[in-house]
Amino acid sequence: MPDNRAGQPSTEDHGGRGEGPVSVTIAYIAESAGVSVPTVSKVLNGRSGVSDETRARVERLILQHGYRKPPKNRSNLVELVFRELESMWAVEIIRGVERVARKNRIGVLVSEFGLHDTSGTTIDDTVGRRPRCVLSVAQLSEAEREQLRARGIPFVVLDPIDELPDDVPFVGATNWRGGQAATRHLIGLGHRRIAMISGPDHAFCLARLSGYTSALAEADLPVDPRLVVKTQLTREHGQAAARELLSRPDRPTAVFTANDMQAVGVYQAARELGLRVPDDLSVVGFDDVPAVAWLDPPLTTVHQPLAEMATAATELALALGRGEELPQVGLEIATTLTLRESTAPPKEQ
Repeated sequence: MPDNRAGQPSTEDHGGRGEGPVSVTIAYIAESAGVSVPTVSKVLNGRSGVSDETRARVERLILQHGYRKPPKNRSNLVELVFRELESMWAVEIIRGVERVARKNRIGVLVSEFGLHDTSGTTIDDTVGRRPRCVLSVAQLSEAEREQLRARGIPFVVLDPIDELPDDVPFVGATNWRGGQAATRHLIGLGHRRIAMISGPDHAFCLARLSGYTSALAEADLPVDPRLVVKTQLTREHGQAAARELLSRPDRPTAVFTANDMQAVGVYQAARELGLRVPDDLSVVGFDDVPAVAWLDPPLTTVHQPLAEMATAATELALALGRGEELPQVGLEIATTLTLRESTAPPKEQ
C-alpha cells in the first residue's frame, strides 16, 4: 500500500543536517493553515480568541502530521544577544530588559556572538538553552530566525540596522525624525554650512542622513556633497572625517554626526586645529549615551531611548511567547533632542 505521507514533514528531528524528512514545527503548521504561530499556540493550549473554523483547520493539520508540542522544559530566562558588548549603550539596553524581567520574575542571560571570538558561540547554543524568548541587538540572519521558529522560541530584533521582512518583530527608534530635529536646531541657530558625518549604508544611518537633507531642503539650503562624509561609527573615524572637513578654507560652522562616538572624534579634531566648541564650531551627536553629558562642553545630541526600547522589546517577546495576537509586529519609539552646551549661533566668517 502506498505511503500517502510521502513529501510531508516528519515529526522526527534530524538536526537540520538534511538527512531524512524535515521535522514538523509549529511554524510549519501555521503556514499550512494560513494563520500565525500565536494562533496555532492558542489552539494547542485550548485558549479562546480563535474562530471555530480556524480551530478545526489547525486541529486537522496537527492530527494529520502527528505534531506534538515540545515538552515544557523552557528555562525561565530571557536571552539577550549582542553582536558586540563593548558599546557604551549596552548597559542601557540591559537595564531596560531587566526592568521587565524582574516584574515577570524571570532571569536575564546576556550572550555575545558574531563579531568577536567568543569560543564558537552561535545561535545553536541559544536554542539549546531553550530560553523563554530571545532579544537580539542588531540583526538575526534568516537562518538564525528559522532555527528559533523551528523550536517555537519567540524573538524580537532590537534596534535593527537594516530593513527586516514584514513578519519579523522589532523595536527601533525614529531615526529620520532625529536627524531632522538635529539639523533643524542648527539651522534655527543661524548655521548655513552644516556638515554631516554619516555612517555605513545601513538603514538607520541612511534614515538619519535623510532627516538631515530633509531639514536642509525645507530651509531652502543646498546639500553640499563636500560636507557629507560617510565613515565608520567610531571615535577615530569621526576624528579623521572632522579633521578633513575643518581644514578647508570654507569649513562648516556646525557638524552633525550619526552617533555620539563620532562626535567625540569631532571634539578632538577641533581641539587639534585650535577651534573651540561651541564658539567656533557647533556639534550635535546621536544616541545620548550617558558619558556625553560629561564632555567639555556637554554634548547636544539626539536621545535614542534605548532603555525604553529594550523594555518594549522584552514585553513584545513575552507576549509572543504567551501566544498573544499583536496589532503590529514593528514599533518605533520617538527620539528627542537633548540640548546641552555644544551648540551656539555661528560667528561671522
